[in-house]
Amino acid sequence: MTDDAPGADLMYPLALRVAGRRVVVVGGGPVAARRTRGLVEAGADVRVVAPDAVGEITLLDATGAVRWERREYRTGDLDGAWLVHTATGRSEVDAAVQADADADRIWCVRAADARAASAWVPAVARVDDVVVAVNAGGDPRRAVTLRDAVAELLRGGRLPLRRQRTAAGAAVGTTIGSADRSAAGAPGAVTGAIGSVALVGGGPGDPDLLTVRGRQLLAEADVVVVDRLAPRAVLTELSADVVVVDVGKSPGHHAVPQHRINALLVEHALAGRRVVRLKGGDPYVFGRGSEEAAVCREAGVAVEIVPGVTSAVSVPAAAGIPVTHRGISRGFTVITGHDDVGAIPAAEDHTVVLLMGVSTLARTCRALMAAGRPGHTPVGIVEDGYGPGQRVTTGTLATIAQRAAQVGVQSPAVTVIGGVVRLAPAWAQQGGAPAPLPALTTAR
Repeated sequence: MTDDAPGADLMYPLALRVAGRRVVVVGGGPVAARRTRGLVEAGADVRVVAPDAVGEITLLDATGAVRWERREYRTGDLDGAWLVHTATGRSEVDAAVQADADADRIWCVRAADARAASAWVPAVARVDDVVVAVNAGGDPRRAVTLRDAVAELLRGGRLPLRRQRTAAGAAVGTTIGSADRSAAGAPGAVTGAIGSVALVGGGPGDPDLLTVRGRQLLAEADVVVVDRLAPRAVLTELSADVVVVDVGKSPGHHAVPQHRINALLVEHALAGRRVVRLKGGDPYVFGRGSEEAAVCREAGVAVEIVPGVTSAVSVPAAAGIPVTHRGISRGFTVITGHDDVGAIPAAEDHTVVLLMGVSTLARTCRALMAAGRPGHTPVGIVEDGYGPGQRVTTGTLATIAQRAAQVGVQSPAVTVIGGVVRLAPAWAQQGGAPAPLPALTTAR
């Protein structure tokens, strides 16, 4: 098709299944090599015609992946072909290939002159089993820029990757009313197919701290089983027909017991659904993720673990408190406030991080002092880390329980015990003496 031919700028987008079919590539340079590689990956029977070729084509020929004819193109080379790519860098040769292709009614891609070709190759990206193909009016750099932008959104879970149909064409079922309703008998369950479960760590609550893999799995999910401290803002990005099951636990109140949560994950997965268990922090840091994974595996359900940014480290960091610092703390221990703290190292250069310990704070402080921690040890409590209500309260082991009661500290909160608390801006603001920092040394 010439530039002035009717419909020169019109295009009908199409995906071709070339597996097992003859495709001819004319030319042996880098562009021809890229075309050849893609065709081989698609399973085509590839024949390359060129007097010389780059290393990739010679290697493919040596391994039998393609057949390379070491000569110039001649009429008849397209016999039996379904498609031809010409990229010789010589306009007269490409035009001859185009003319032969048109005469034989074979689609022809011309790398150097897309407007004269009968077919175009778009800029392509593959994300999971989704293929993104972009044509941009004959401007390849524009097409690549657009392709990369869309692919990045897909990889980051910003666009919906969720399947609406199974490979067999049946609709994926998603209609479940509540946590107490049986998933296996729900409308739309996919008979005979087993789904999967992903235990996704959501981080401390800020959706921007959710991992790329976590977002991608959410974009593909049929069911999301969510905790109270998970980044719930991401739920608004889900499709309207994705089932969201709220199993959030608050201190002293477990509306959905753990054994029922385990059963829900298995029931939904056995009904053929992709399930995301969205947790706060990291699934394996006081998140009971290992228990849920074991139950799923025992039921024959595939499980993926996606780590999250644990609140034990990230929430103190949000308040300017490092859990380790040269010359102040050489290590740290993370425990829940419900545990026996007597065995925790009492050394002043060891930080203790308490999770879920607001209601037992006074008892924990007494136990730490009884185990050898001085009463003047700095303590910092960070409420609602990364949230709109973030607040830091500081004191010492001897005073922090009273201060917390006075200001009304509430969960969720992370408590840090050790000299690193002096590095927090709130420590100085609330009257504490700054931490003595080690002198800087110059490496020799």
